[in-house]
Amino acid sequence: MIIPEQATSSPEPLLKVTGLVKHFPITKGLLRRQAGAVQAVDGLSFDVLPGETLGVVGESGCGKSTMGRLITRLLEPTGGKIEFEGKDITHLGVAGMRPMRRDVQMIFQDPYGSLNPRHTVGSIVSAPFKLQGVTPEGGIKKEVQRLLGLVGLNPEHYNRYPHEFSGGQRQRIGIARALALKPKLVVADEPVSALDVSIQAQVVNLLDDLQDELGLTYVIIAHDLSVIRHVSDRIAVMYLGKIVELTDRKSLYEAPMHPYTKALLSAVPVPDPRRRGTKSDRILLKGDVPSPISPPSGCRFHTRCWKATEICKTQEPPLLALKTGHQVACHHPENAEDQAPQDVVLLSAAREAIELVETTPKAAEASVDAAAVVGVAKVDGEAEAGEPEAVDAVDADVAEPAEGQAVEGDADDTVKAAGDPASGDAEGSAKE
Repeated sequence: MIIPEQATSSPEPLLKVTGLVKHFPITKGLLRRQAGAVQAVDGLSFDVLPGETLGVVGESGCGKSTMGRLITRLLEPTGGKIEFEGKDITHLGVAGMRPMRRDVQMIFQDPYGSLNPRHTVGSIVSAPFKLQGVTPEGGIKKEVQRLLGLVGLNPEHYNRYPHEFSGGQRQRIGIARALALKPKLVVADEPVSALDVSIQAQVVNLLDDLQDELGLTYVIIAHDLSVIRHVSDRIAVMYLGKIVELTDRKSLYEAPMHPYTKALLSAVPVPDPRRRGTKSDRILLKGDVPSPISPPSGCRFHTRCWKATEICKTQEPPLLALKTGHQVACHHPENAEDQAPQDVVLLSAAREAIELVETTPKAAEASVDAAAVVGVAKVDGEAEAGEPEAVDAVDADVAEPAEGQAVEGDADDTVKAAGDPASGDAEGSAKE
């Protein structure tokens, strides 16, 4: 069931992204002819409300950082639309973006490479004032020292160079530079991934405190689900250039709908000594992430998903609100009504992936149930023919999978029975 969009009294979004696309061309030969494209970002749509923190998670190479550079206009989009405070900034030039830079800033991932080693801290943090032609009250030096104190550094470090600081301190310098012009939106690209664990908590708490004090709006990009859970109001899960799930923090962690999200959450370690020695619930995904140069057809996760059926291979699922405020792009979601209940034949890749997952998908259960029906009919026929000793053997074979406890080496037979119970033709029903 799809939840219709309802009119609410929520404020207008500070940032609105519609159908955002970024393809990097691949050229070859002396004439540099285009031979293909890396589909880094392919059709993202979301919005961010004032004062909100949107977390973006996903595997390396899924397009998170590219998305961050697109919405700050450090990269030119291939397609789509970016609106900031209702104004279209998708294709603004350098002159048009200059006044917008005061309101949109970015914290870069690498605290070592993002600071010029030849400039002092004072020169680095004061650069936004000089570029924008802004003179703060009391002078630039006084404001820079105030910003250094705001992020937990000694104001006397004004004349020091970046090599004199640790990684966590360098990241704080980058945060101070991003906050210099009092922006409305801050995009933080993996702000703690390059830091020691002991420093990560300090930087995360600093971002929280600055948001409360200055009323900032964040888009925080990370691959650490524990960090995202701590700082985010809503979370978007990306896979191979697309958003597969978007919802609030509580719904995502308590009842994820997309199989990929469920697999990500299962990989988060739980520090509970009572679980020591117990079997892990982690879901191991089969294979590697496909290439963004030639992504799979239909749902891009179907090559690794244990619930994938034929519709997943042929039709791309749209991002729909299956519950209020919970959007997911999946034909067979978890914790929600199946969007394609008529499609029950698993792909071969899905049958192989079932062995790595604790739970059995509905499509597999349906196949097993069909196999049980065929098995019972066969037993009845053999009993009438006067061979009672075969009954127990067939019943024993049917009993275990009929309860949905395991789907093992006979998966091909179960799919065959589900597709064509009358003839048992393996070619027609089990072919992808």
